[in-house]
Amino acid sequence: MRIPLSWIREYTQFPADATAEDLMADLVKVGLEEEDVHRPSDQLSGPIVVGEVLEKHPEPQKNGKTINWCQVRVAPEGQPQPLTGEGIDPSGVQGIVCGAHNFEVGDKVIVTLPGAVLPGDFRITPRKTYGHVSAGMIASVRELGIGEDHDGILVLGTLGLDPEPGTDAIELLGLDDSAAEINVTPDRGYAFSIRGVAREYSHATATSFTDPASQVTVGEVAAPGYEVVLEDHAPIYGTPGCDSFVARTVTGVNPDAPTPTWMASRLRLAGMRPISLPVDISNYVMLELGQPNHCYDADKLSGAIRVRRAQPGEKLVTLDDKERELHAEDLVIADDDGALGIAGVMGGARAEVSSSTSTIVVEAAHFDPISVGRSKRRHRLPSEAAKRFERGVDPVLPAIAAQRVADLLVELAGGTDAGTVTQVGDPALPEVIELNTELPQRLTGVPYGLDQITESLSAIGAVVEAQQSGVLKVTPPSWRPDLTFPESLVEEIARLVGYDQIPSRLPVAPAGRGLTKAQQRRRQVYSGLAAAGLTEVLSYPFLSEEANTLFGRPEESEEPMPVIRLVNPIASQYPTLRTSILPGLLDALRRNVSRGFGDLALFEAGSVFLPGEQHGTAEIPGIGAYPGEQVIAQLQAGIPHQPLHVAAAFAGQEPADQVGQAGRARDWADAVEAARKVAELLGVQLDVQQGRHQAFHPGRTAALHFDGKLIGFAGELHPKVAASLDLPARTSAMELNLEVLIDASPDQVSAEPISTFPPTTQDVALIVDEDLPAATLKSTLVEGAGELLESIDLFDVYSGTGIEDGKKSLAYALRFRAADRTLTAEEASAARSAAVELAAQRHSAAQR
Repeated sequence: MRIPLSWIREYTQFPADATAEDLMADLVKVGLEEEDVHRPSDQLSGPIVVGEVLEKHPEPQKNGKTINWCQVRVAPEGQPQPLTGEGIDPSGVQGIVCGAHNFEVGDKVIVTLPGAVLPGDFRITPRKTYGHVSAGMIASVRELGIGEDHDGILVLGTLGLDPEPGTDAIELLGLDDSAAEINVTPDRGYAFSIRGVAREYSHATATSFTDPASQVTVGEVAAPGYEVVLEDHAPIYGTPGCDSFVARTVTGVNPDAPTPTWMASRLRLAGMRPISLPVDISNYVMLELGQPNHCYDADKLSGAIRVRRAQPGEKLVTLDDKERELHAEDLVIADDDGALGIAGVMGGARAEVSSSTSTIVVEAAHFDPISVGRSKRRHRLPSEAAKRFERGVDPVLPAIAAQRVADLLVELAGGTDAGTVTQVGDPALPEVIELNTELPQRLTGVPYGLDQITESLSAIGAVVEAQQSGVLKVTPPSWRPDLTFPESLVEEIARLVGYDQIPSRLPVAPAGRGLTKAQQRRRQVYSGLAAAGLTEVLSYPFLSEEANTLFGRPEESEEPMPVIRLVNPIASQYPTLRTSILPGLLDALRRNVSRGFGDLALFEAGSVFLPGEQHGTAEIPGIGAYPGEQVIAQLQAGIPHQPLHVAAAFAGQEPADQVGQAGRARDWADAVEAARKVAELLGVQLDVQQGRHQAFHPGRTAALHFDGKLIGFAGELHPKVAASLDLPARTSAMELNLEVLIDASPDQVSAEPISTFPPTTQDVALIVDEDLPAATLKSTLVEGAGELLESIDLFDVYSGTGIEDGKKSLAYALRFRAADRTLTAEEASAARSAAVELAAQRHSAAQR
């Protein structure tokens, strides 16, 4: 909201020498946020004066253009020129070349004399052009920065002005005024008006305030006015879209009458472009009082005005000349010929006031904020009216605002108030709130006295009645729809007395609380992966259907992949929620590789979204009332399962190439080791087996199991997949269901004692079937060796000469150790033999 200083001075004791910065500093005290200062004089400086055209001589040029050589009086007739400077003629008459033709001898115009500076740092100096020395410029509104019209110069007569030559044009056009801009939070819609801001300034400075609404005298009704019918048959949450509608009629209006310069100047400073007098009056009253209103050409109306919901297939051309298809939930203003406008958002072009308008019907109504807000977002129409209605407008203002518009149309446009008024509906007024006088101190820590509480609430316009037992009955003012419960009143007391009075005290953390087990385990995993050299990244959870199909399930299938589809996706190519983290992680890997980072180890943790039998609900419950346990249960049932996954991706070398030492290329083993690292950090053990996945290399893929369940994959990406994603050929990755491992992780991990006795190492090489996984044989050897086995490592795999076809040799190093003694060779050999014997029984293994 922009507040022109000259405007707010009409209703407050804002000092004449105070600046916009001073105003914002005061408003900050009562919780309004400062934004910016708008000061036309920062880009505009004189001498800029009124001039009278004495002579105008058209001179055709060789280039086909005709210029006017003009003599312009820029000082009062018969008086010397009071201004001095290079190029300023002491006689008070300037010779000026002008290319515009929309003026005649005798017209009063705006002249920028040598030494003036216009917006854009355009400096005026005497210069020779078209055979003359032009000592100044006759300005257009665009050159002055007060409009977009650049076709002709500004003739003051069109504004109804006839000032004396030499008059300071900056002051005449209100360009010496400035405006302070503040940010208005959604709960304080009343501050979208000079009325509201002036009241807040009076609170901040403890000075008097004149309510502009009190300056309007609502005339007596001579006769019923234009017929208006409220017929909302489909109210949202049971609240009628319009509960109050006022219409007044003004006849004999001159729509071509000029907008006064003071009004146009204030509108520009407030961020609005002057359009025509009736429209400018409508906008002026909205800014002044905070009540949006609308002017209809009465001759273009057909039948009664009806406030109703839009009909199926109904369309409307709004004032921005766009045809909009209306929704059944849209509240519209209509007549017998159809919709006239979207209520509270924007009017329609059909009944727009034009140059032929003579009778105007003024509308001022109170609309439901939810209805207006939904229509605004649905049609993407963030209008000034909608901005106010969706935050809540004073319900008692329509009659006052309609009268104010009618008064200005009479005063400035030569109209006649017909005295006919239509007032339909009965707006809901604020309800009484019971406030315990101890509540303010309990919430803020400040010992507010009863008088202080009463004075603060009375200052904002509330009616306070004392009750017994320390309870006050408070009726909030009509312009504060945000005050609906005791705590909101406490906030007002704290705001007006001063937030600086509230003591600062750090809360004491309650005992016995901390991170949950799941939070602790997640931090352990993330910190452990980072310590292992991986970098954490975050990606969007939105994927294409192809990516979900490729990474979301191991096997190829013609059946569509069950996914959660978004109604309003962030982009058309990403319509589904992810069932795997890898696509987003690999995309981050690809971007880094494309920017020259070849050696990479990345990880990401986050939720995936697995669809169940039910996806969402048929209808979304309203927010105006508690929906009930059954509805909440249905909503919960429609939420997809969202387990936490962790994934890692690798490319390049580790370490990178160095002088005299080549780096090691990362491969499938890095991905498997990352998965094992996650399990180790959680105190659980993965079962790693040979696996298959459509996105991974057929021979370099591990299936990751825990407690007999498949929970992930690790390995190298399929070469075709890597190529399609623009990734290095040997890219490897892994993904795990982290939630399963966290749930299974022990509350405490006990460290085993370290034996001080020496180990004994023995090797064994076994010939087994070629398709027997090494991990399976390893598990059998561990089981057979018993508790003396400390570790086992595969160190050789061989097939070829000496090994029959269909067989392979697996060699393991077995290390034995006892906790209480030094093992003998016989004990170690016995344990080794037991392991070999069990392998022979289960897998027909033979020693090599």
